[in-house]
Amino acid sequence: MKIVVVTLFPEFVGQVLRFGVLGRAIERGVLEVRTINPRQYATDVHKTVDDRPYGGGPGMVLKAEPLWLAMNEAATLAPKARRVYLAADGAPVTQAKVAEYAALPELVLVAGRYEGVDERFVEECIDESVSVGDVVLSGGELPALMVIDAVSRLLPGTLGCAESAEQESFAGGLLDWPHYTRPETWRGREVPAVLKGGNHAAIGRWRRKQALGRTWQRRPELLAQRNLTVEERTLLDEYRAEQDAPRDGQGSNHCEKGET
Repeated sequence: MKIVVVTLFPEFVGQVLRFGVLGRAIERGVLEVRTINPRQYATDVHKTVDDRPYGGGPGMVLKAEPLWLAMNEAATLAPKARRVYLAADGAPVTQAKVAEYAALPELVLVAGRYEGVDERFVEECIDESVSVGDVVLSGGELPALMVIDAVSRLLPGTLGCAESAEQESFAGGLLDWPHYTRPETWRGREVPAVLKGGNHAAIGRWRRKQALGRTWQRRPELLAQRNLTVEERTLLDEYRAEQDAPRDGQGSNHCEKGET
């Protein structure tokens, strides 16, 4: 897959792409990422890419012309790409949207800055605007990298085990279940016995219950969008009952700084 990022800070994007899953995906040829800096298309001596907003107000707005010229270059690199603007007022990025992007051969991501970009550029060159959350960031570089990372995980050949992507949070519309590793006992807290028993059916049932329960506690709107099966309702009822039951008080309920 080829992704082109239109950004004022290509060095920042390039540095992040060197590490971890993204670095491996690029190294394996699964993913190709190019960057284009609109500043190189600014025509004045100061290479100005922003100006004050019409109507007054604080901040600066990215000018349409340098962005438009940058998008023309992007079109030569990725002529079939969907053009996406990372913006605070965009539609929320979901795992379903990420999967949609991963199925595309090419993608152009535009990282905004300052108060935003000239709306005429958006109308002329952008297919859709998306947001990674209800927060305001200094620019669209981090959101663009988040999208690239999420997309790359779904590309065949990126992960050592394809099953990892299939079982992650949101893959089935639910949050992920809790995970544990060695040692079996840590500061008085035990790994749940079901995970050590070797009964794969029981483990699967426990994980499903935990995923439903965590989603109910932390992201109830996801459950509201889901038609629960009879089995899922039973598991969720069990989880709720377990939460209401008295706790055995294992372990401490706080982390003390400086302990090892």
